[in-house]
Amino acid sequence: MKEKIIQKSAEMFINLGFKSVTMDDIAQEMGISKKTIYSHFKNKTQLVKETVLTVFKNITCGIDHIISQNKNPIEELYEIKKFAMLQLKNEKASPQFQLQKYYPEIYAMMRSLKFENMNACTTSNLQRGVEQGFYRNNVNIHFISRIYFLALSEINNEEIFPPQQFPKIMIMEDYLEYHLRGIVTEKGKEVLNQFINTKSND
Repeated sequence: MKEKIIQKSAEMFINLGFKSVTMDDIAQEMGISKKTIYSHFKNKTQLVKETVLTVFKNITCGIDHIISQNKNPIEELYEIKKFAMLQLKNEKASPQFQLQKYYPEIYAMMRSLKFENMNACTTSNLQRGVEQGFYRNNVNIHFISRIYFLALSEINNEEIFPPQQFPKIMIMEDYLEYHLRGIVTEKGKEVLNQFINTKSND
């Protein structure tokens, strides 16, 4: 039951927002009593925390699976971007902004976890890209990795990127190209152009 509550809560938080959804709403949606929810979670804050950790774990597992396939580093980033887009497709309530506003401690914890995980993935991608000749051998790997994390974090900031003007799919696509064009070699540029041309023909 606990897993079912987390699953339904994640769905509702993403669609309606962390602030808007109450324990009563979740209970009603699931056809259970609020008492049942409280038997697994002492309060809404604990439910929010366990829900976002579960979503994070699922996304991390999906990205780890992509990395395990040993694609070339540019293709790997495009596959991760595609996977991220599938995770974001149901977002309607800017969950990251609401998490930051109403649950700042959970937001800070998640940002730290995201940075730790993403920095490791991006550093590995950059190192392999340099070794395989797709990325320039003079790139500052640790600097680029942190800049990449900061930029992707702020892409979700709807005050800077209003969704009416900057749809998430568009800015994720544009930022990935921007990131790669700054670090690719001629060999890497050929691979990058294949992905850009494929996108243009979609």
